[in-house]
Amino acid sequence: MKNPLDRRSAIRCLAAGAGAVFGAATESAIPAPGSTSGGPRRIIFFLQNQGFDPATCVPAEMTGSGSLAGVKLPEPIQPLEAYKERLHIITGLHGLHTSPSHSAFFGALGGYRGGDGVPPSASTIDYELSKVLPETLLPHLCIGMDSMENMTAKPTIANLSASGAGQPIFMHSNPNHLYQMLYGGISEGEIRKQHEARTGLFERMEKLAAAKGNGLPAAEQPRYRGYVGGFHEINDLRGRLGGVSETLRKFAPAVDQRYTAPKFETDWHDVLLDLGLSALKSGLTSVLTIGSGRGEIFGSWKGLGIDQQGHNLGHMPQPDNPIWIKIRQYNSRMLVRLMEGLESVPEGNGTMMDHTLIVYTSNNADAQHTSGANWPVMLLGHCGGVFKSGRLTRLDGKRPINALYTTLLRSAGVRLDHFNLSAPMAAKFDSASGPLKEVLA
Repeated sequence: MKNPLDRRSAIRCLAAGAGAVFGAATESAIPAPGSTSGGPRRIIFFLQNQGFDPATCVPAEMTGSGSLAGVKLPEPIQPLEAYKERLHIITGLHGLHTSPSHSAFFGALGGYRGGDGVPPSASTIDYELSKVLPETLLPHLCIGMDSMENMTAKPTIANLSASGAGQPIFMHSNPNHLYQMLYGGISEGEIRKQHEARTGLFERMEKLAAAKGNGLPAAEQPRYRGYVGGFHEINDLRGRLGGVSETLRKFAPAVDQRYTAPKFETDWHDVLLDLGLSALKSGLTSVLTIGSGRGEIFGSWKGLGIDQQGHNLGHMPQPDNPIWIKIRQYNSRMLVRLMEGLESVPEGNGTMMDHTLIVYTSNNADAQHTSGANWPVMLLGHCGGVFKSGRLTRLDGKRPINALYTTLLRSAGVRLDHFNLSAPMAAKFDSASGPLKEVLA
């Protein structure tokens, strides 16, 4: 039987158990800018918990599919008005098979049944894309935004992304840990001291692990070598990050009091977004996953003047709700920051945003308590004309979110008919096969 703990998985497991401040690494260097040929070079997934009511994103006057030109976006996503020619609003996908009430957890990006405490049954779309998009030092970076209490008590958590069955990927929620991971080697003062201390610790752990493995039974040694290899990859990552220090210095965000003395949890949300954006701009990663609420039913936005938090937010109707308008507008402003940040970096004959797709949705489909019959999604970016934009598409509820993920993989050059759907499941839950023709240009 194939060993389920491959090298990349070992890195993630070890990272979680040894301070939970490291992700995964490949053996590639930061790529040079390429041509402006179509297709994504990077993808961002942004999932807001508690559901995404379509009434908060669909213009009231649009009763069918059509162009967004000449219509005004609803108040919750009003910050995207100036970018609606790059926006594609999609309603009518479903996730009936994912059990999304209170969250589909790994199933939201996996397109399979999920639940609280249920391990992933397969890899998720963000991980699969990280394998086929241009290689980077950190093929996949996940960040999670929550209440200050949760982010402090649990600086990493795994609820949304997975590299395979039973192999969760951790989200970083403490920006100080994430900054130290990405930029500790080029920093000074206390950050540099912490970086050097952790480097020494992991080098000692690698040597100790290698020595102790010699006494194990032969049947256990292949699995154990995976752990030793994981330590080696972590240590090697630090050296390779040092090899691109000039690029890192160019894009590293400045550390200020929002890191060390945040007034509200939204201070940490903001700097986590800055770190995710810097990882994209510097070429450290090609896939960024953002979990607002970290894939559960929690979350807090006191920095927006919102006293309610967590589970109670999911019991409030979202349309015309001032609380949810604030949250959704905050998300929309984050989307604008991502777009503007990527637009500021030249790439080929255009900018990084010309080759980037942003996928915004919820891990709860349309509501906290939902059957998953309608799973709204917003796409931002057209990736050189590969994706349709500037429009609303209303589907008939017969194609699952898996079909969207199939479409994303198809845009990256992977040909398949169904993502994470067996033939019996596809026959039951998908009315067609292949990508969504309504999404690809």
